[in-house]
Amino acid sequence: MKLRYMIIGAGGVGGPVGAYLSKSGADTMLIARGKHLAVLQEHGLTLVSGENERESIPVKAIDMDGFLAAREQGAPAPDVIFVCVKGYSLADTVPFIRKAAGRDTVVIPVLNIYGTGRALQAELPELLVTDGCIYISANRIAPGVIQKHGAICRIVYGLPSHKTDHPVLQQVETDLKNAGIDPVYSPYVERDTLLKFAYVSPNAACGQYYHAKAAEMQHPGEVRDSFVRLIKEVAAIANKMGIPLESRPGELVERNLRILDALAPTASTSMQRDMEAGKQSEVDGLIYQVVRLAEQYGVDVPEYRTIAEAVKKQTENK
Repeated sequence: MKLRYMIIGAGGVGGPVGAYLSKSGADTMLIARGKHLAVLQEHGLTLVSGENERESIPVKAIDMDGFLAAREQGAPAPDVIFVCVKGYSLADTVPFIRKAAGRDTVVIPVLNIYGTGRALQAELPELLVTDGCIYISANRIAPGVIQKHGAICRIVYGLPSHKTDHPVLQQVETDLKNAGIDPVYSPYVERDTLLKFAYVSPNAACGQYYHAKAAEMQHPGEVRDSFVRLIKEVAAIANKMGIPLESRPGELVERNLRILDALAPTASTSMQRDMEAGKQSEVDGLIYQVVRLAEQYGVDVPEYRTIAEAVKKQTENK
């Protein structure tokens, strides 16, 4: 089965996914805009990793209006749409998906914010929408250029039905493997997406509070201790939600520390980079939402509350 892929959002998440799929021979279209789009169309997407290792990969790219115009002229709909935008852009993306998708298009969101799959399912009831998330550390450093921090690139996706026999999603698994991406077609995607959130949210909160990159969190001390306390608070919320994330005490902390310690020392979260640059960020979904969930489920989260209050003051003073 030959699938047509669309990647909405060609930044630090969608850029590498689109580049790897394109390089493997998969029919892939990236949705981008502005100068970033112009560079992608003319020079391809350049991935920078390791000791300034660079690889430029030819890609197909277009903006939203251009794709919709092509659809009106009879261009085929994508079979699979990977939604790789920031959480705050999700609402603006939905109308485009409605127009771009065909009747059988499958939508796979891989955002940082927990619950975005379910939100999209409610907005797009006519389409098959999975839950999903991605493990990758990368950011756009110039138009057409993505810096990767570390080698990990894993996409987790699955259906609320817990079934893993959908032919298109099975083919996605094969295509991702062929592209060098680690796929997890999960029968327990609610747990898996919350598991990812239990890493990225503490990482973002700790990094922003201490203005720290991975290096400061990879060594014993207050920053690492704060990261651990944040993980434990998310685990407590997950238990109250009825989605336990560990089979024994301390398992989640050990897992997340392994992920953290495998990162390049220069790695940081996109939320932190956006906030430092004065841009719109995912702070609401990655930090404040945890406090709201704690209130909803009656869980005490003193570390998150301290950081949430401090981050709000940081933003108010800018």
